[in-house]
Amino acid sequence: MAGIDSAVPTPAHTVASVSAAPGTPEAAAPNSPDPAPAPYPPGALLQDRLAGWVSDLTTLHELTERLARTNGLDAALAELLRAGAALVGARRGLVVLEPGDGLGPRTTVGLGLGRADLGHIETVPRRALPYGALLGTGVVPPGGAGEIVHADLFAEDGLDPRHREVATRLGYAASYALSLSAESAGRLGAAVWFYDEPAEPSDRRRHLAGLYVRYASEHLARLLEVERARACLRTMSEELLPSRLPRVPGVQLAALHRTGPRGGGDWYDALPLPEGALGLAVGSVTGAGPGAVAAMGRLRASLRAYAVMEGEDPVAVLSDLELLLRLTEPARSATALFAYCEPSLGKITLAGAGHSPPLLFGDRRTEFVETSVSAPLGMLACWEAPSLEFEVEPGETVLLYTDGLLHRTGEPVDRAFARLRTAAASVPRALRDDPAAVADHVLRTVLPEGLDATNGAEDVALLAARFE
Repeated sequence: MAGIDSAVPTPAHTVASVSAAPGTPEAAAPNSPDPAPAPYPPGALLQDRLAGWVSDLTTLHELTERLARTNGLDAALAELLRAGAALVGARRGLVVLEPGDGLGPRTTVGLGLGRADLGHIETVPRRALPYGALLGTGVVPPGGAGEIVHADLFAEDGLDPRHREVATRLGYAASYALSLSAESAGRLGAAVWFYDEPAEPSDRRRHLAGLYVRYASEHLARLLEVERARACLRTMSEELLPSRLPRVPGVQLAALHRTGPRGGGDWYDALPLPEGALGLAVGSVTGAGPGAVAAMGRLRASLRAYAVMEGEDPVAVLSDLELLLRLTEPARSATALFAYCEPSLGKITLAGAGHSPPLLFGDRRTEFVETSVSAPLGMLACWEAPSLEFEVEPGETVLLYTDGLLHRTGEPVDRAFARLRTAAASVPRALRDDPAAVADHVLRTVLPEGLDATNGAEDVALLAARFE
């Protein structure tokens, strides 16, 4: 395996075999009348050493392969702890992710330690913890700050009283800590494993653990960079969406938006219009990443301008948006839905371009609004589709959503629609007056496994409007 140091210390079993090999003076008892046994076969010592090296390197290869298959920080940290415990002969430990550049994310993950146990450890002053020096907050011990060995904590002079108390409570008597650092990212944090009795890993275990942690640190640095990029995309996406929803007499509004791991182009909007009207919009731009997020921001801003000028005609709004998309984003397409609401009349006029229909529900009905079949924006030389009008009763809610909500279910479209309708119909009566609670209930019911499930690559946007 590339990058593994060939100067591996002699395996423990090899040392034992060398010290008591048949045919050596050490093997024969003093003054023994029996003749010395036959000489040790030539090359056996070398074969024994090679067998030990191959066994250790095979184990190391298997552990690094398992680590390489993790694609998230939490999973990688958990695997690091598990594999490290096997290498150093411990059964409990924790890893602190604390990047030296201070940009985050920061977290602490335990192995064989509950949340309360981690809380107890965190009450110990950082400088007194077994890994304090590795995080730059303690006194660097002799031999450098790459590893810290406490073979018998209670036999050490000057052990912090709080540390002694916590170690007694949790039942560990020794620890072994390693620094997590990468060439590209610098210090990332530290990992420490705890022993129930006074103990320390052998030189060979320490060497193999060091090789593994060196590889793990580089892997963590890559995952950290990906996580930071995702966080940046999420921030960009949220900043391009409404910072708050407007207050329009006769309507209560609430919205939920979750950005996918790659950053997508789903969006929503709500804006007050002249004569007490309200414009509601949802849409999705094809693609992912910064380009899709930027395109989403441009389309949303443009739609707001068109809505102010001609919002009472949703078809005209989407036609103008389609022309803009073809001229400025010729390689992209987008779905969109715009609704012109007149709360005082209980009337909504809407038009959609390849977008899923709104869901209307209340005490007496739960049904999808039948929109006409239409192509997404940017797919045809000239887009046009008829608008439709429908009425809403006081107490009813109109739910607009993006296709990501359906796609994340991982089910065929018809079953995903059925799941969404069932989720809306099952909203408890006590929650129906609160559109935020309605949106949250629908999201949790449609995606019971959460937004980080296997089918969680797409954005999700929900916009709930309850008419009074």
